Amino acid sequence: QVQFVESGGGLVQAGDSLRLSCSVSGLTLSTYTMGWFRQASGKEREFVAAIRSSAYISYYVWYADSVKGRFTISKDDAKNTVYLQMNNLKPEDTAVYYCAAKGDDGDYYRATNYHSWGQGTQVTVSS
Repeated sequence: QVQFVESGGGLVQAGDSLRLSCSVSGLTLSTYTMGWFRQASGKEREFVAAIRSSAYISYYVWYADSVKGRFTISKDDAKNTVYLQMNNLKPEDTAVYYCAAKGDDGDYYRATNYHSWGQGTQVTVSS
């Protein structure tokens, strides 16, 4: 059984930083693409970042344009944990953040391609 435990959300002010963690059991991170998505109130779930191990380089990473340069995704395969370091947070980053896993097929930015999801952690950024 695949389980995700997300943590690290909270209420911060604009310009602050947070680090989200997603501890995974039931699957091996090195064989999956791990993604972070977010969903603001009244909006659709949107892609934030993704990471996948590579046989040729350490890993591939992808980011949404809205977070590029501010957010960093990383993972520790030994701990089976994925992280999202969020710097220079803005009020528009306010959302519930979810981590998710997908296999080889499908685009990394489409939520429908991810088969396993965490319960989400709330991030609120005040102005």
